[in-house]
Amino acid sequence: MEIDAKRLAGAANQAVQYRNYRRARDRALIRLAHAYPDTYKQLLEMEKNADEVEGKKWIDLNGNTNLSVGIRIRAEGDRSKAPTKTSTNEGNNGGQG
Repeated sequence: MEIDAKRLAGAANQAVQYRNYRRARDRALIRLAHAYPDTYKQLLEMEKNADEVEGKKWIDLNGNTNLSVGIRIRAEGDRSKAPTKTSTNEGNNGGQG
């Protein structure tokens, strides 16, 4: 049983390291896309074409296959959450009780 626990701990450690690597890589890609948006769009289009030549389709969550690239610029250090609701809930005003 001790060997299984060591094996599981090693696998968990490797998974955490890989997740952290992927996060850092994704953040770097976003920064590059912001720094060079035209080059990013051009390279993305080239990758899409190469995949489609191999028979791979690019689809979004809705099943659309068109390429749509949007870049949202975030102010440095702005990690705020969604805006809070300031109005009161009036959904049941005048309803039967």
